[in-house]
Amino acid sequence: MKCKGRKGVALQYATALFLILVLNFFLPRMMPGDPFLILSADAENEVISVLTEEQRQYFISYYGLDRPVYEQFANYIISVVRGDLGESIYYKVPVVEAIWTRLPWTALIVVGATFISTIAGILLGLFSARRREKASDKLLMVGLISFAEIPSFLLGLIILLAFSVKLKAFPLAGAITPFIHYSSPLEAIWDIGYHAVLPMITLSLTQLTGIYLLTRNTLVTVMTKDYIRTARAKGIGEQLVWNRHALHNALLPVITRVGFMIGMLMGGAVLVENVFSYPGVGSLLRSSVIARDYPLIQGIMLVMAVSILTANYLVEIIYERLDPRTASCEAA
Repeated sequence: MKCKGRKGVALQYATALFLILVLNFFLPRMMPGDPFLILSADAENEVISVLTEEQRQYFISYYGLDRPVYEQFANYIISVVRGDLGESIYYKVPVVEAIWTRLPWTALIVVGATFISTIAGILLGLFSARRREKASDKLLMVGLISFAEIPSFLLGLIILLAFSVKLKAFPLAGAITPFIHYSSPLEAIWDIGYHAVLPMITLSLTQLTGIYLLTRNTLVTVMTKDYIRTARAKGIGEQLVWNRHALHNALLPVITRVGFMIGMLMGGAVLVENVFSYPGVGSLLRSSVIARDYPLIQGIMLVMAVSILTANYLVEIIYERLDPRTASCEAA
């Protein structure tokens, strides 16, 4: 066997990161306008004029937006290599600081949604596979597939109206209760978790069907293998056959799915956070796009991309540990 080794894998991830940097730089600049257009629009656009044209041109020059694109891109790459993501044009603070204050909130609901959707999807997939072709299996499959067609923002609105407006069981917005002074760490954890429940559930429901179908279909395939028949022939109980032999092997593709799911959850958080007015990176990205804040947009997209690449890399390592046959090797 001839293995590519960690260097080959690292090269793949470095190439992906460079392509992300290229898109990250050019996509914001493809949007109409610039960071100072909204503030300096004239009366015909029904926006109050704050900056004169001379002031607007000064700030464009100050931030280097009047330089050739290739020069701006070179400066951007050099700054990223140095760990400098620049300063937010709109918030007037370093991009790292603006992102760092919001990132923990997004991480909370993304990690929570990953855990909920993975555990629930596996359990429902196991339940459905053990009752294959029965009424409960068909009903569950049709229900979850239909449910998966609902967009995340619409699903969030439905949940918000049902549980916050109608039942008043959860808060309408925010990540903490306004003006609250916590008397203990436990009270702070309770309040933060209480506000995160609905965004977390909304995100987890968007990915639940994928985990469920993958677990169910993999289990159905695994149960036809020879080693399952051998285990049954040895007199092993049906419960152990399903849990120890079948489920263990069926979890390998689920682990890979979780790595991709984190990326989808990060993207879904942009919509869900805005529905629930949750102060995470997603809502910050929306504000930065509206303001055409190039450095902040670039910083947020870069952090999200690096988070996704890191998650996929960790999943790849875990997968190889669980099944060494899947290591990055090719026949000599």
